[in-house]
Amino acid sequence: MTQQDILMSDEPVAHTNDTSSKQLQQFILLAKTAHGSAILELIKQVLEAPGVYVFGELLVMPNIEALKEGDNVKYYNTLNLFAYGTYKQYRQKPEDYLELTAAMQKKLQHLTIVSLAIQNKCIPYEMLLEELEIDNVRHLEDVIIEAIYADIIHGKLFQNNRFLEIDYAQGRDIPPGYTTKIAKTLQDWVDSCDAISNCIVEQIKHANAEKSKKLDNKKQIEQKIINLKKVFKTQINDNDDAMQIDSRETTSSTSQEAARKKSSKVKPSRSAV
Repeated sequence: MTQQDILMSDEPVAHTNDTSSKQLQQFILLAKTAHGSAILELIKQVLEAPGVYVFGELLVMPNIEALKEGDNVKYYNTLNLFAYGTYKQYRQKPEDYLELTAAMQKKLQHLTIVSLAIQNKCIPYEMLLEELEIDNVRHLEDVIIEAIYADIIHGKLFQNNRFLEIDYAQGRDIPPGYTTKIAKTLQDWVDSCDAISNCIVEQIKHANAEKSKKLDNKKQIEQKIINLKKVFKTQINDNDDAMQIDSRETTSSTSQEAARKKSSKVKPSRSAV
């Protein structure tokens, strides 16, 4: 066998969810008018019924809630266990619950796998063996495959690496009061997001302020460069003008000197006359 020799399809079994919902609704209708031994028998049927994996709607029914007190409390405890608990919890205090039939035991093991799958993307065989109290890997894989065909989980068995990879897990019943915890968790998440958002906004403001400051500095530097260029240009123009004046003065002085020399050469001598 290869590492991934058991690959289960992600496509659900046809009409499984519809069938399960119809079964549950039938049990709910029956429970509305059932009392005494009839309600006890109905609970046992629900726990054994294939395809029924949620029980919260039954637990809140008055005639079932009434079982919390009295000699039949084990029926209520067992239904409550199937709604919210695990196989390991059952094994820790079996005296608090009904004695499970083979079908009930298998269903509770399937529900335990669902609980683990909700919490873990990859579930090691060791964890599954411990939680389900199974000492045989082949038996464990059979239980997992049954849960996959029941359409309560989708996944792949990696036999060489000894873990179950989860692609999908059906939700379980939400315990009373747990919605408050969920709401608080969501509110904490929202508050955290708001805090992060505010921090990002402040960072953006700071970044924009720094950008504006740098742009102002850039403009100031550019203006200084422009002013310096003007000063340099003025100085160059002044130097050019000064050089032109000096050149004219030098030329004029040279011309006058040349004229004086010429005049001195052509003037007649008095002694010669």
